[in-house]
Amino acid sequence: MPAVNLPVLSLIIWCPVFFGLLILLAGRRGSPAVARWLAMTGALLGLAFSILLISGFDSGKSGMQFTEKVSWIERFNISYALGVDGISLWFVILTAFILCIVVLSAWGLDKPDLAQYLGAFSILSGLMSGVFCALDGLLFYALFEATLIPMFIIIGVWGGEKRITAAFKFFLYPFFGSLFMLVAIIYLYLQTGGFDIFAWQALPLPLNIQIPLFLGFLLAFGVKLPMWPVHTWLPDAHVEAPTEGSVVLAAIMLKLGGYGFIRFMLPVTPDACRYLSGYMIALSLVAIIYIGFVAMAQKDMKKLVAYSSIVHMGFVTMGFFLFQQVTIEGALVQMISHGFVSAALFLCIGILYDRTHFRQIADYGGVVNTMPRFAALFVLFAIANCALPGTSGFVGEFMVIIGMVKAHFWLGALTASALVLGAAYSLWMVKRVVFGPVESEHVASLRDIGRREFFILGILAVFVVWIGVYPAWLLDAMQRPVAELLLQISQSKIP
Repeated sequence: MPAVNLPVLSLIIWCPVFFGLLILLAGRRGSPAVARWLAMTGALLGLAFSILLISGFDSGKSGMQFTEKVSWIERFNISYALGVDGISLWFVILTAFILCIVVLSAWGLDKPDLAQYLGAFSILSGLMSGVFCALDGLLFYALFEATLIPMFIIIGVWGGEKRITAAFKFFLYPFFGSLFMLVAIIYLYLQTGGFDIFAWQALPLPLNIQIPLFLGFLLAFGVKLPMWPVHTWLPDAHVEAPTEGSVVLAAIMLKLGGYGFIRFMLPVTPDACRYLSGYMIALSLVAIIYIGFVAMAQKDMKKLVAYSSIVHMGFVTMGFFLFQQVTIEGALVQMISHGFVSAALFLCIGILYDRTHFRQIADYGGVVNTMPRFAALFVLFAIANCALPGTSGFVGEFMVIIGMVKAHFWLGALTASALVLGAAYSLWMVKRVVFGPVESEHVASLRDIGRREFFILGILAVFVVWIGVYPAWLLDAMQRPVAELLLQISQSKIP
């Protein structure tokens, strides 16, 4: 527990929201400089409070830590209940960190509505942190849905030419899927008389009840992740979103779906998870292999990275439904790693786009000749995206492949072969964009990244390499809660 008696989780959640509201209240009357410093103050305070989680977290202790609980709507037994374990801990910290990166990335923007732009990101960050901390089912649902609103505005107002269509697809797909989760939540409430997720996890349910609950949660979390074939909203959202919007969408928002698998589907419907695990692994294999080929055909850098995110999330769902300690931990590490790698790649693409206003791969070539520092970092993030050993991208995928080989050798071999596809589309992009002679005037006129951009990408590079070389600092905290989750699942009646 924290050394100081503070509601640390509430501070992490509501501090960015409070500063976001301050920025919005200042509105157009406030100068862009005021908006920047307010956003950065809120982001740094949220990150500082999240560091208290690391200093006070006991990885040898079971159950939730830093818990807070206040009766919210007593008539329906709804509580404002928060807590973190070794799984949610890292997602809370990652969310606070990414907000700092986003504010730094937007620091150089000069637009009259910068206050609204930064305010939307600050509020969104606090809501996402709340999703990872919520221990009350209705609180989780409310925050889970509320995250759609700021991102809908970010894409719809500051996106590209087709931003309205992309924003509506982004909103409607997850919102429609979440309606089925709401039905599942209401059913569980009627069975337990409350929204305590641990009471739901302890509820003995027959298989014929678990399966529709499983499907209700799957439609919500599978769309959010996103899984094949409900992934089609993601590439459009990434292409039309502003750079910072793509960073948050890839680094954090997709993880809300993966976190839902761990917190709801696996512990609440363990029999259904085992009964339908073959189908989930099949869908994961399709995402890994088929979407890998789709990524190879992309000509837009943003769209290529967006499709690669679907491939990486395929490894996540596969790891969950192999029901092994190593694969679930690997899936979680993959989610954290993807947060750093995808954020870095979208920032790199954004840097090029800001200078040239081109995103097509064919419009580049020879960038290393004019932007050597940028090129070195871009290559590092690209090889991390294709899971090169020594980078964070390798750790999670390797752990999942170990479990897949153990479960079924030939399917494991097929999964491992998919890494070749990742190398193909990532290195093909690097070859066409970074290397070779300078092919155009706009590439010849490029200037290398400045100190602020180098600092942002350098920090992300440090984490990509650190996780790749020494992932134990992540895995140690996850070990106990993952083991407890597997113990719950092992009591399933399905072999």
